[in-house]
Amino acid sequence: MTPRTRARPAVRRVVSLVPSLTEAVAATAPELLVGATDWCEHPADLDVVRVRGTKNPDVARIVALAPDLVIANEEENRAPDLGALRAAGLDVLVTEVRTLGQAFAELERVLVRGCRLARPAWLDDARDAWRDVRADAPPVRAVVPVWRRPWMVLGRDTFAGDVLARLGVLNVHAGHAERYPRIPLEELNSCGAELVVLPDEPYRFGADDGPESFPGLPSALVSGRHLTWYGPSLAQAPTVLGAALRAAGR
Repeated sequence: MTPRTRARPAVRRVVSLVPSLTEAVAATAPELLVGATDWCEHPADLDVVRVRGTKNPDVARIVALAPDLVIANEEENRAPDLGALRAAGLDVLVTEVRTLGQAFAELERVLVRGCRLARPAWLDDARDAWRDVRADAPPVRAVVPVWRRPWMVLGRDTFAGDVLARLGVLNVHAGHAERYPRIPLEELNSCGAELVVLPDEPYRFGADDGPESFPGLPSALVSGRHLTWYGPSLAQAPTVLGAALRAAGR
């Protein structure tokens, strides 16, 4: 006689340390969320306990919330913080998202296997939105800053870089040894780029803050949420990003 399989405990309380994943859970089962970071701005009416930032979470406050699951990401959250949460007895699910394909796989892992939810319709909508995306022009080489003072750009193995490549924008620094290298502005202007892509997060580039540093290069001002977030925004990302690139003459 084989032993009876023990049922996995239900997940009723979730703390999210990743803005993208906070929005993903909120769009699927908002009643599960009991805590999120100060940077979790979507949905706008999210009403949960705030546990500071992604890089400096309030471990004691998270532990006091007694979550069944803490959702994190290997890039956005620090290993010592996640270790402290595990040491306190919490279940911590850590995602890795460096490509669009990984984003879809990790979203399913978080929502279905982690939170024990049914696969949400919006996730299928997002997959459908990207399934037939094809660049409608020859690829263009671009530099993609994510910060200034100092200047930092997308390097190798980034989710945003993979998203742009699918839209026909090739990151000039995709072969760099670092994922987010610091590169002097004069080098960015002499790297052979044909376009500069300026997202509005993490640094809030805008029409009056960014394009002036790249004279002679067309600038595409894009939504950082649609470029770097993996969640419900993925369903609109091809349309939103495509429009911004076309506005820059891409």
